[in-house]
Amino acid sequence: MDHEYRLLIDGELVPGVSAFDVVNPATGAAFASAPKADEAMLERAVAAAKRAQPAWSALPVDERAALVNKLADTLEARIGEFASLLTAEQGKPLDQAGYEIMGSVFTLRGFAAMRIEPKVLKDEGGNRVVEHRTPLGVVASITPWNFPVILLMNKLGPALMTGNTMIAKPAPTTPLTTLLFGELAQAILPPGVFNIVCDQNELGALITGHPDIAKVAFTGSTATGKKVMASSASTVKRVTLELGGNDAAIVMDDVDAKQAAKKVYQGAMTNAGQICVAIKRAYVPTPMYDEFCDELARLANEAIVDDGAKQGTTIGPVQNKMQFDKVNALIEDARSRGTVMTGGAPLDRAGYFIPPTIVRDLDDDAPLVREEQFGPVLPVLKYDDIEDVIARANDSEYGLGGTVWGKDLARATDVAMKIDTGTVWVNQHLAIDANIPFRGVKQSGLGAELGEAGLLEYTQAHIVNSVEFADA
Repeated sequence: MDHEYRLLIDGELVPGVSAFDVVNPATGAAFASAPKADEAMLERAVAAAKRAQPAWSALPVDERAALVNKLADTLEARIGEFASLLTAEQGKPLDQAGYEIMGSVFTLRGFAAMRIEPKVLKDEGGNRVVEHRTPLGVVASITPWNFPVILLMNKLGPALMTGNTMIAKPAPTTPLTTLLFGELAQAILPPGVFNIVCDQNELGALITGHPDIAKVAFTGSTATGKKVMASSASTVKRVTLELGGNDAAIVMDDVDAKQAAKKVYQGAMTNAGQICVAIKRAYVPTPMYDEFCDELARLANEAIVDDGAKQGTTIGPVQNKMQFDKVNALIEDARSRGTVMTGGAPLDRAGYFIPPTIVRDLDDDAPLVREEQFGPVLPVLKYDDIEDVIARANDSEYGLGGTVWGKDLARATDVAMKIDTGTVWVNQHLAIDANIPFRGVKQSGLGAELGEAGLLEYTQAHIVNSVEFADA
């Protein structure tokens, strides 16, 4: 691609101090370059955001909403261009890339429709107490490589609607769609309201510790999230952390094994398993275990693993070499502990391709079960007692999401109530909506994204407690 990507700083599209390669994971080769910012450019961006914030927050909320809606409209008008670029840098099949871009449009529109009204806490005897919500100031968005567009919109939408300005830092392996979005924003938003800096992981600590940044919204691994939280503590910065997960699927004994397997397979293998709330371990009743595993294997063997840009591809590559190596190491370890039914080895071709891999007969302490694989690999475990499997599902440092699959909805919902995660879906998966809060518990995160709760994360509660003036 011969497009010249630029950083967005203070309303201007500017080159970096240098450039770095962006690799297409389907080929393992560079296909474009991204501009690299240094510390001085970051300081310019922060200063611009700080300077722009008072005027931006002073705009009536309906005017801010109109600009956010214009961003959504402009993004939707170029969905094909964005989807193709997303597939090239991230690897997901083109149809899935289109869903991400359209989901980003819906997210922006969803936040543009939200309003926070003052809340009267007390109004009696001449004493009126009102809670207002005020913007924090400059916020930073640090986004990962699995969903680089929609995860930015999850942060940008509420930040702008509540009167904040933003510094965005995309993942070094997937910066291009963010930079292309910056071109849209440059023509729509006032200078300094939205800024983009790219790096190769040199600027993160400067952002999280910066005294003029009031909040960091981070999505990524739990290990990195801990570093973000520690660094942000130096200025008692507000943080939202959406971190790793090891989501369990519990299959009840009243479902058809093959039908349930199809649903679990989709939940595990979409985006090559690179979703924070992907199904990462499945628990199946012993009587249907063999049939369930066989159906998963059949589906895996029918998958078309190829370049996401090719029509018919159902599973693209793992996004980067580091993750590719991690997933392969987990598969190799699992081979000595259980039975690899399908896949089990990378494709002998350029790119980071791992075919969908189903592993059965593992113990609960296997690394593939205990850790977050974040790739197209699914361990399947059997169970005999529902209370026991609930305890096994909860025996994790993670608590992001989970699923329960059962014909008896009341019984399945009762199980869901006992799963210790921020979200549990019953007979569905990935039912994410801009109006529904999304949270993690335990080491899967802090704070909320989406919904009114996600909107409030970008505000400070401000109490005005008033009484009539009385002469002494």
